[in-house]
Amino acid sequence: MIGRGSLAFRLFAGAATVAVLLLLVGALALTTLYRQSVLGTLDDRLTGTVSALLAAADTDESGQIELARRPSDPAFGRVFSGRYWQILDIDDTGDDDVLLVSRSLWDETLYLPQSVIDAVIADPATIQIVSGKGPESEPLRFVVQGVLLPGREHLIIAVAGEDRRPADADVLNFGITSGSMFLLFAAVIAAGVYFQVRVGLAPVLRMRDGVVDIREGRVEHVEGEFPTELQPLADELNAMLNHSRELVERSRTHVGNLAHALKTPLAVLSNEARENDSTLATLVSRQSDIMAKQVDHHLRRARAAAHAKAVGARTEVAPLVGDLARTLTRINQRRGIHIETETEAGLFFRGERQDLEEMIGNLMDNACKWSGGEVRVTARASAEKSLTILIEDDGPGLDEDGCTKALGRGVRLDEQAPGTGLGLAIVADLAKAYEGNIELSRSDMAGLLVTLTLPAVSR
Repeated sequence: MIGRGSLAFRLFAGAATVAVLLLLVGALALTTLYRQSVLGTLDDRLTGTVSALLAAADTDESGQIELARRPSDPAFGRVFSGRYWQILDIDDTGDDDVLLVSRSLWDETLYLPQSVIDAVIADPATIQIVSGKGPESEPLRFVVQGVLLPGREHLIIAVAGEDRRPADADVLNFGITSGSMFLLFAAVIAAGVYFQVRVGLAPVLRMRDGVVDIREGRVEHVEGEFPTELQPLADELNAMLNHSRELVERSRTHVGNLAHALKTPLAVLSNEARENDSTLATLVSRQSDIMAKQVDHHLRRARAAAHAKAVGARTEVAPLVGDLARTLTRINQRRGIHIETETEAGLFFRGERQDLEEMIGNLMDNACKWSGGEVRVTARASAEKSLTILIEDDGPGLDEDGCTKALGRGVRLDEQAPGTGLGLAIVADLAKAYEGNIELSRSDMAGLLVTLTLPAVSR
């Protein structure tokens, strides 16, 4: 399909429009030339009739006009046949008097405007071509010419007329035929342009698909040979991808080094404090543990932010959820926790496995901690490029105010339960790094329902 906003549509629409317009203009021009040719043939035929009439006209002994021979066309002998002639005499006042007419006029005459008669009087040798009406009001084409015969004081005017409807119908038929043929040519040209655009832009579309494959993690580079105009772009794109991966790996190395550099001194402080029973040692030990957890949290968030911007990361959801369910079932075996999973096949998270494992693991562990025995995990696609993971339990759950507070960093709604209060906050930060979202609400199982929305690999 070619969308309205695409480059292919613009090229196709532009070329097709120009081709159609040129062909229509060509059809109109050709029809106009044909019309002039048809009317020219008609005028030549009428001019020949007028010339024959003037050549055959003579004055008899009584001063009357007579024709040595009449036009031989049988149409002049059939009444109202559509072809007519007549001869007029012009007196001193400029009035005309019909002297002779063709049998086809019967008892009718051809009417000429006074302006035409005046033009013939002014220049008898010039042929006048005008339009008028016949005896049955049909449109006629007239050819008019005057001559002064020997022995006469006044001009005589020869008029030949012919019904122009057959000529007009011939022109119309030609216009319809040529227009239809040119429209057919335009359709064929449009189809050719469409095919040419698709073939010409095929490398661009292939490059687009390659970029999508990279984004979805199916390949690491734009693969294949491209035309001379696109190959430099493909090479630059691959070089940029390599540079991006190098930056991400460098950031991961720096994060790891920073984690090691901070954790080692904190571990030393914590170990030394545990060997001393003083109040100060207890305070140092407690604060060292808090600092270590905060360092883990922020380093994890920084790593997730780098992973979220990386190109090509993808993780299948179903195996990961299954592994976590089995692990947590074994850990909580004594409590008899049953974890039910329902994961849509072929569902991929667009991100690192470690981050997805941390988010779902935290939420499932929290559900097991508060569950009365039943935990349910459901994962499904929620849109073209997003997925939703629902984690429910049959525990006490939270009210609306508790759901809002639970996402705060370090907040523990039950101080008797083990933990640091960072679990949900870590999940919220990781989800936000991936431009996802987490929501807490009441479950149908009477406990807590956690809805985690994350980006997915498009299918």
